[in-house]
Amino acid sequence: MKAKTIFIIVLAIIALVLIVQNTRVVPLQLLFWQIWMSQIVLVVLMLAIGFGIGFVLAKATRKTPATSGKS
Repeated sequence: MKAKTIFIIVLAIIALVLIVQNTRVVPLQLLFWQIWMSQIVLVVLMLAIGFGIGFVLAKATRKTPATSGKS
């Protein structure tokens, strides 16, 4: 296995442990609103937002191959 694959598997296991251990209902304060939600939902939501931001930034900063003047 490649090191990148092992790293992704380890991160997925850590995320799964975090999700399973946090099952209580907690308040989330958004400006003037207070929302009560399961901590599992909150953790999954934050992981998804973080993944989305990382994915968008990786796509935005990816270097495109230089086009050569040869035809």
